[in-house]
Amino acid sequence: MSMMMKKHSDEGEEGNIFWVTMSDLMLGLACVFMTLFVLAMTGFTQESVTQKQNQMKAVEELADKLKDADIDAEVDKMTGDIKISDLELFEVNSWTLSPRGKQYLDKLVPIYVNTIFTRPELNQNITNIIVQGHTDSQSFAGLSTKDEQFVRNMELSLKRANSVAEYMFKTKFDKSHSADLRKKLVVEGKSFSEPILVNGKEDFAKSRRVELKLKVNTFDIKNMLGF
Repeated sequence: MSMMMKKHSDEGEEGNIFWVTMSDLMLGLACVFMTLFVLAMTGFTQESVTQKQNQMKAVEELADKLKDADIDAEVDKMTGDIKISDLELFEVNSWTLSPRGKQYLDKLVPIYVNTIFTRPELNQNITNIIVQGHTDSQSFAGLSTKDEQFVRNMELSLKRANSVAEYMFKTKFDKSHSADLRKKLVVEGKSFSEPILVNGKEDFAKSRRVELKLKVNTFDIKNMLGF
C-alpha cells in the first residue's frame, strides 16, 4: 500500500513540475510582450503629447491675437475650435452676410489663417479646416415633422457655412497661403444636431453659430503596432 501511494505521489510531482514549467514559460512570454508593448506605447505617447503641447501653444497664440484685436469669439484652447454667433455674421433669418459680418470676418480671418499656416506645429499637422454651420431646433412654419425641420435647418446651416467660407478668400490674409487654404477647407452643415445646452436646456441664441474647426493628424498606435 505504501509503495502504491509513493508511486502516485511521484507521478503527481512530475505532473506538477510539467505544468509549473509551462506556466513559467507562458508568464515569461507575457512579460516580454507587455514590456515591448509598454515601451512602444510610451514612445508614441510621449511624441503625441509633445505634439499636442506644441499645438496648444500655437492655439493660445491665436486666441491671444484675437483678443488683442478685440474680436468677440469663443476659442477652445485645447482644440483651436472657434464659435462665432450668427448675430455677428448674418442678417436675421438669412444666410447672407451682413455688413457687420463682413467687417467681423475682415478682422478675424487674416489673423486666423496667417497664424495657423505660419506655425509649424499646426501647419504641418492640419488635414482640414472645417467651416461648420449650426442652427437651433426652433420650428419653421408649415413643416409638420421633425425630419422636415432637420432638413430645412440643414440647408440653412450649410448655406451659412458656405457664405463664410466664400468670404474668407476675399479677406486680406497672406495670399501665399491660398493654395493650402483651398486644399484644406471643408464646408459642413450640422442643422440642429449639436445644440448648445445651458442647465439642461437648449440656448437657442448660442446654438445658432458658425464654427471654425481644425482637424489635425493624430498617432494611430494600433496601426503602428500592427493590430
